[in-house]
Amino acid sequence: MTTTYDLVVLGGGPGGFDAAVEAAAAGLKTALVEAAELGGTCLNRGCIPTKLWLGATAAVEELAAQTKARVATGEVRVDFAALQSRKDKYIAATRKAMAQRLAQLGVDLYAGRGRVLDAQTLDVAMADGPQTVGFRHLLVATGSRPGSFPGLEPDGAKVLDSTGFLGLAQMPESLIVVGGGFIGLEMAQAAHRMGAKITLVDALPRLAGAEDAEVGKTLESIFKRQGWDIRLGVKVASVVTRGEEAVLTLKTDEAGGSATGEELTAACALVAVGRRPNTADLGLDILGAECSGPGYLRTDENLLAAPGVYAVGDVNGRMLLAHAASHQAHYVVRRLLGKATGPYVSGPVPSILYGSPEVMRVGLTAEAAKAQGDTVLVSRAQLIANPIAQAHAATQGFVKCVWREGRVVGVTAVGADVSRMVVPAAMMVQAGWTRDEAEAFMFPHPTLDESLKTALLADKQSA
Repeated sequence: MTTTYDLVVLGGGPGGFDAAVEAAAAGLKTALVEAAELGGTCLNRGCIPTKLWLGATAAVEELAAQTKARVATGEVRVDFAALQSRKDKYIAATRKAMAQRLAQLGVDLYAGRGRVLDAQTLDVAMADGPQTVGFRHLLVATGSRPGSFPGLEPDGAKVLDSTGFLGLAQMPESLIVVGGGFIGLEMAQAAHRMGAKITLVDALPRLAGAEDAEVGKTLESIFKRQGWDIRLGVKVASVVTRGEEAVLTLKTDEAGGSATGEELTAACALVAVGRRPNTADLGLDILGAECSGPGYLRTDENLLAAPGVYAVGDVNGRMLLAHAASHQAHYVVRRLLGKATGPYVSGPVPSILYGSPEVMRVGLTAEAAKAQGDTVLVSRAQLIANPIAQAHAATQGFVKCVWREGRVVGVTAVGADVSRMVVPAAMMVQAGWTRDEAEAFMFPHPTLDESLKTALLADKQSA
């Protein structure tokens, strides 16, 4: 017998789980279909385990900064086996709590891979056999997986993707990181703190290529001071396991000829060159859904991929962030409940690179604002003038505000602990603050937030 639900959610990551919880709490008969673990990539193989690594090793960087300031000495030793055990226990406990929450709300959990059979039916391949599930509305939140390119395929030995790297039994003494985006930079920072010698290679001319150009320069300067070997603007021909080492070979010509270039070796290599959506073999084409690029589901202004079928999170390619997936899921449920009638509007989406330094951005970069054809002004503040940055001996970095027609449309910051400023910055960009509003607001002293105030009140210059 087939049970029909008001909403069936494919995928139990941040977007899918939040949608199921909110829908069930509002009285919709809801089912959640998950082929692997509750929590998706973010909890199990991404955001959370990486932050547990960074949190456990933060004292290493803090002590190093105070040592350079000649006010402290000592050593911080990280028990990697204990850290991995803590990580695994925390993730397991969180998954258990998620399952309990679903059960409390009456959400039916189907542990298996779902595939569309027709406009109202889903087939779920479960351990004890196939199960058909009926739906009035379908929400696809199947997330993404690590990507790769020819010659850069992880082999599970010495060449790993982010999932394999987070599952290591011991931290290697040296690490090649292919990719200078947020994933590669966060994992490289954690590895560096635990003693790994870092070599980072990226085809782009700067680190964190999607961010402000000044951010990339600042990151490169800081990481080079920490002893990283950074190779930017170079292409990789291959990275393979050879004996007990990972061997990366650089290309020697722009045309992509034979791989006869320089070889770099390390105990391990991490391939962090982006992610790919999990949309294959879901049967969504039966309903008229279409994909673009590497498989992102095309969605309209209401996040509809096909009649009655919504797509949120990484699978629609709008913004590959957990909080973006949850925000989109909230909109979909409100729409099903008749509480949202207009198109989906994300507002300014906060993004953060964690570690030391951190990168925080809300809204537009100066480059993005200029590309829209507007007259753009910027104002800045350097962290070296901030007493909290001085107290932590971490003064390299800045806050940069982007202005259009007298209102702030973007805030970027790079430096130690700048993620602390992301919520007030998001509120200011959301509201489109003017300089007068910033001047009238009382910022507490001493705080790192005062650098945001200084940047808002600083003289504006052409971008």
